[in-house]
Amino acid sequence: MPKPTSRACSAYTLEAVALLGKLIRQARIEKQITAHDLAERAGVSRGLLQRIEKGDLKCEIGAAFELAAILGITLFDPTTELTAHHQRVTDRLTLLPRYARPKTEEVKDDF
Repeated sequence: MPKPTSRACSAYTLEAVALLGKLIRQARIEKQITAHDLAERAGVSRGLLQRIEKGDLKCEIGAAFELAAILGITLFDPTTELTAHHQRVTDRLTLLPRYARPKTEEVKDDF
């Protein structure tokens, strides 16, 4: 089955991606870091950085989060909020039937 050429996204998603891109661009300019230097530091191409700053939906979320982290943009509070949220999600997943959860096989590496 061929991949769809475009995917429908909600207005909230479009606004969130655009906002993150603008935050990254604003922080980069305020810190007087060139696009080339930031891209090199994050290990991405300058073109990818520019696409993230423009709010392109096809960019990797990990690259956008890495750029935000380098620039000091706080997306989550890693000390409390994220850990508590992770635990709630894990608790919910344990309530799902086995076939809905991803399989985790124990690796037998004792030769």
